[in-house]
Amino acid sequence: MHIHGLQKLAMVDYPGKLAATVFTGGCDLRCPFCHNALLVTRLAETPEIPAEEVLAFLATRRGLLDGVVLTGGEPLLQPDAADFLRQVRDLGFAVKLDTNGCHPAALADILDQGLADYVAMDVKNSPARYAETVGVPNFDLAPVKESVRLLRQSHIDYEFRTTLVRELHTGADLDDIAAWLEGAPRYFLQNFVDSGNLIGRGYHGFSAAELHAFAARMAPHFGAVAVRGVE
Repeated sequence: MHIHGLQKLAMVDYPGKLAATVFTGGCDLRCPFCHNALLVTRLAETPEIPAEEVLAFLATRRGLLDGVVLTGGEPLLQPDAADFLRQVRDLGFAVKLDTNGCHPAALADILDQGLADYVAMDVKNSPARYAETVGVPNFDLAPVKESVRLLRQSHIDYEFRTTLVRELHTGADLDDIAAWLEGAPRYFLQNFVDSGNLIGRGYHGFSAAELHAFAARMAPHFGAVAVRGVE
C-alpha cells in the first residue's frame, strides 16, 4: 500500500459515522479540477506512511471510531487494497471505499469478499464528455460502466457523486448522467472548490442557488439527491 495521508478524525467523509480517512497515492485520471494534485502528480512531495503504522494507529481507536474511509488518489490502483481492508475489517471497523470506477475487477473482488460496507463512486460527467473531464484523451468508459453495473447489482450501500465545475458541466450533461444512472439510491452533487492545489487552472464552482436547482432537476431520477459543498 502506498499511503500518503491519514486524517485521524473525519466527521463527514463517512455518512453517519466517525471515521479515520486513509489517502493512497496515485491516480489513473488527470481531472484538471482535481483538488489534490499532491496525491496525483506530485507524490514525491508527500512522504509515505507505512501501512503497519496506520493499522497500529487504528488499533488504538477501536471503540472510539466507527469506520475507516479508503480514498485517494485512486485506492484501487493499489494491488493490496483488499488485504489492507481485510485488516481494517479485522480491527472491527466499518469500511467506506471511494473510487473513480476505473478498476471494476478490483472492485468486484472487494464486493465479493464483503470488505466494504459503503462505496462512493465518482461519476465525472456525461459519457460524451468523460474524456474531456478526466483529462485523458480517448478515455475508455467501459470499465467505469462496468463498475456502475457492479454497484447497481450489489447489495451494498453505495452512492454516485459528481463534482460540478462551471466550465465542464451543464444542465444537459446532468440530464445525460440521470439517464445513465436512473434509479440509483443516492446521488450527490458536490460543488467544485479551488483548493489552490489543482492540476489545472481557471475553474470555478456554481452558486448555491444553481446547485440546488440542479439537484431539483435530478431528484426525480434517484432515490435521494443532495448537494454538498455549499453553506
